[in-house]
Amino acid sequence: MTAPVVYLNGKYLPADEACVPVLDRGFIFGDGVYEVIPVYARRPFRLEPHLQRLENSLQAVRIDNPFDRAGWQDIIDTLIERNDGEDQSIYLQVTRGIAARDHKFPSATPTVFVMSNPLVAPAAEKTAKGVEAITLEDIRWQYCNIKSIALLPNILLRQQAVEQGAAEAILLRDGKVTEGAASNVFVVVDDTIVTPPKSRCILPGITRDLVVELAHDHGLPCEERDISETELRNASEIWLTSSTKEILPVTHLDGRPVGDGKAGPVWQKINRIYQAFKSGLQNPGKT
Repeated sequence: MTAPVVYLNGKYLPADEACVPVLDRGFIFGDGVYEVIPVYARRPFRLEPHLQRLENSLQAVRIDNPFDRAGWQDIIDTLIERNDGEDQSIYLQVTRGIAARDHKFPSATPTVFVMSNPLVAPAAEKTAKGVEAITLEDIRWQYCNIKSIALLPNILLRQQAVEQGAAEAILLRDGKVTEGAASNVFVVVDDTIVTPPKSRCILPGITRDLVVELAHDHGLPCEERDISETELRNASEIWLTSSTKEILPVTHLDGRPVGDGKAGPVWQKINRIYQAFKSGLQNPGKT
């Protein structure tokens, strides 16, 4: 089996030949940021918002962006072309670079790594059935809006969910919903779609923003506001969103059914809208 082609510091090479020095600050400190971009029919999905979020993360951690938009697009387009699959997932990672171990910022050239993985959309029957989630206290740091590669707290929270037979952990901080360990959260309350507002406590999800946009465009009531734990537990519907999950209904929370324990009618509407939007980008001539 041929190894996928990756990009590392100016070179395209097989993944099994790509190596980063052990003194890279991404390895030593988790000092870097990342981005994940879905690709459908060999076309990056919402590329501009993804690159803007990457820029925001780089600015927040004070790493100079190594490329302009055209430079990033050239790398992404080249990797899509050199790797198999109509649908792919592009992973970008930028670290502060290679330097002697010291907490202060060094004078170093950022390390840039980009790879492509196969992207398999959630199976329709599994999505319609929904998943289980649990609630956990949000023990992460207070800059969750930065897409940092230092994901150990998220990993620990997600692992707790997996060990309890759940697909995701929905996180609570000071009695309010923040997000999932690896997703954004929506609820339906009195037929209104609600998601927590952007803040340092949540990652500004690209799929999250698209769902809000599509809801408004199609006349579905949608609010960005705080969600209390009580509202979460009494919601008629709960969804998770991410670039790989798309819009995934939660049908059981902490072992109890959400609503009637099935994917709800509002999810049915927004998922049809989302899939039609995605299909339109894959087939621009389709009406």
